[in-house]
Amino acid sequence: MRILENYKWALDLSTSSVDGSHTKALRGGEQVEFQTRKMSKTTNTLYLTDNQGLPIAMSSPIAGNHHDLYQIDIHLDELFQTLEKAGISTDGLFINADAGFDSKEFRNKCFEYGIITNTAINPRNGNSDNIVIFDEILYEQRYTIERTNAWIDSYRTLLNRFDTTISSWISFNYIDFMVILLKKICKTKKSR
Repeated sequence: MRILENYKWALDLSTSSVDGSHTKALRGGEQVEFQTRKMSKTTNTLYLTDNQGLPIAMSSPIAGNHHDLYQIDIHLDELFQTLEKAGISTDGLFINADAGFDSKEFRNKCFEYGIITNTAINPRNGNSDNIVIFDEILYEQRYTIERTNAWIDSYRTLLNRFDTTISSWISFNYIDFMVILLKKICKTKKSR
C-alpha cells in the first residue's frame, strides 16, 4: 500500500480497466472450485489497472466456479478502498470493463464512488430501458489489462497456484504488482 501511495505520480489514471482472471489451483486449497472453461480447479480474482497496465488493486480471491459479477459490490469496495487508502481519489475515475461486467450492480457501485464506467454491452442481457453510453475508441485501451494479465501469468507461481492458502497467493500477487511498478519507475528514472 505504501509503495502505491509513494509512487502514485507514476500512474496514468486518465483511464483504468477492471477484469477478472482465473488461476489454476494445481494443489487445491482455499477458494478453489472447478471451472468448466479452464477444465480445472481455479481461483477467480478481479484486478484494477491504470492506463499503462500497471496493476493497482485486486479483490479477494473467490472460488473459480463463480463469474466476475459474483458479490461484485464487495469486490468493488475492496478495489476502490485500496485506492482511497493510497490517497488516490476515485471521483471522476474512468473505468473500462468487458461485457461480463454489464450489470446494474456494477454501474451503481461505480457511481457510488464517483466512477464513470465504459462497459461493453452484453447482448445476453437483452434490451434494456436504461441509456448506457459506450465509447468504443476508449474501450480499445482495455488491452492494457489483458497485457497485465499476461505479465502476471509470466510469474509461474501466479500462472498456476501451487500454494494452498489464500494469504500466500495474495502476497505473491502484491509482490508481482510491486515488481511491475518498480520496473516502470526505474525505466522512467533512466529516461530522465
